[in-house]
Amino acid sequence: MEISSLSDMVMEFFEERETKEWPETFLANNGRDDDGDDDDEHEDQQQRKAFWEEQNQLLQEALSRCCSLETRIRMEIEKSLRKLREEGLVLVCVCSNRGNTGECRNCLMSFISDRLKDAGFNSALCLSKWRRSPDIPSGEHSFIDAVMESKNGKRGPVRVVIELNFKAEFEMARASEEYNMLVNRLPEVFVGKTQKLGNVIKIMCGAAKKCMKDNKMHMAPWRKHKYMQSKWLSSCERMPRPVPLPISTVSGRQPKPRASMLTFDLHCTAVEVV
Repeated sequence: MEISSLSDMVMEFFEERETKEWPETFLANNGRDDDGDDDDEHEDQQQRKAFWEEQNQLLQEALSRCCSLETRIRMEIEKSLRKLREEGLVLVCVCSNRGNTGECRNCLMSFISDRLKDAGFNSALCLSKWRRSPDIPSGEHSFIDAVMESKNGKRGPVRVVIELNFKAEFEMARASEEYNMLVNRLPEVFVGKTQKLGNVIKIMCGAAKKCMKDNKMHMAPWRKHKYMQSKWLSSCERMPRPVPLPISTVSGRQPKPRASMLTFDLHCTAVEVV
């Protein structure tokens, strides 16, 4: 499947159900127990199974749709990451995060955006910000996009969103097995048009809501559909082309890098962004 190739290259990119025992209730009925509750429970289980099967099918269909533009962008990202690995290159962090943990998602995004720009794509770092509302808190999120003019001038530009940490955005603690199965279908790195992204967000947020309801848990506001939409689909600022990042060549035998959320694996020795 096309989605899995880049996900395999970028491994670990950045890195209860609550049970209750209900008292048995017996209704007097000529000395026999009423089996109505068992029937209702069986029906609920059937409905739950049908819901998750449907969500699984919808997500699979949404992710499988891929246009030529998305494929070209994904291939360029793969090529850039492969070059880092094959030439033993290491990005040198130059942003404000330098010195915090030795890991920098921002600089990796800058590197990918810069390579896409060199390949002829109108790519840029994007920063979305949204205000607090009665439903969700305020926030901001950074990602990459690429905007291309449509062949059909009447339709306007085509925008492709690139999220390097996509799967982790939907992971939840104490989630049900069914929800985690959906999360595992998501790519580590998402490359897709806004409509495709919107469909995936809708499916995952609906599944999260169902998961929380079944587990009798509160739905956190930052898990809601409106909040997740705001991350990638709200108005955002496209940042100017970043200053080319310093890249150093590691000569000689490289020490084995420690496990890192910013380590990507190209089926060979991992290269760490520092």
